[in-house]
Amino acid sequence: MHALVVTAHPNPRSLTAELSRVAGSALAASGHTVETSDLYAMGWDPAVRLEDYGDTADAGESVSLRSRQAYDAGALAPEILAEQEKVRRADLLVLLFPMWWHGMPAMLKGWFDRVYVNGFAFGLQDESGLPRKYGDGGLAGRRALAVVVAGDRGTSFAPRGLNGDLEELFFPFLHGTAWYAGMQPLRPHLVSGVDRPGWDRFDEEVTRLRERIAGLTAEEPIRYRALADGDYGRDRELRADVLPGERGLRIHEHHVGEQGFGEQGRDEHCVDDHRFAF
Repeated sequence: MHALVVTAHPNPRSLTAELSRVAGSALAASGHTVETSDLYAMGWDPAVRLEDYGDTADAGESVSLRSRQAYDAGALAPEILAEQEKVRRADLLVLLFPMWWHGMPAMLKGWFDRVYVNGFAFGLQDESGLPRKYGDGGLAGRRALAVVVAGDRGTSFAPRGLNGDLEELFFPFLHGTAWYAGMQPLRPHLVSGVDRPGWDRFDEEVTRLRERIAGLTAEEPIRYRALADGDYGRDRELRADVLPGERGLRIHEHHVGEQGFGEQGRDEHCVDDHRFAF
């Protein structure tokens, strides 16, 4: 397996940076090859700019169409093309970052904004002309693991915790980015309580991360519902006979034994596929 380790932290001596090095060595120790993208060390620009897409004046004002035209022409900015090649080579994407304001740092969000362009990660269709997304897409066949470093105690990110359920907090990445592009998201790896006085669990967390990485190849990903399963109707809403009366983000995970799963087939009328068209 070939892994791409992406790190987003401004301090090269931070806990996030240390855990990134641990992740890389653990992957190598498990027999995997490893590439890295340390975004701050690279001086990565997180902002999407029209200059990323070269001369795409005829694509109008849509960022999505401009990026698609540049991608098809091989005219994307060189740093974007380099990161896309890293992603192409990878079977596993490992992201290491601190939780800032209940999400990933802008540096990492901007990496996705610039690298996961139309034609590369999304905007594709199958042989019948239906959109490849939510369980399929340009990055199908790859796995994604987010290693999140947070200041508050772990229980505060539990389902009844004050900060909110960790998997629901990162639903935009797990479901809306990774799963949307066809990647299989693994459950986030939380390193918690690091801002609490007297935190002394570094060695324990190193061991826990090494053990997690050692077992990744056998780990079951989050079983989100695929668009192709037929659980969603024409208006992209879960069918009334699937988990009737339930609501919230967890309904988008498939639960073994539920009634109505995958019986209707894919909705052939839904062909829209825009990530950031405006």
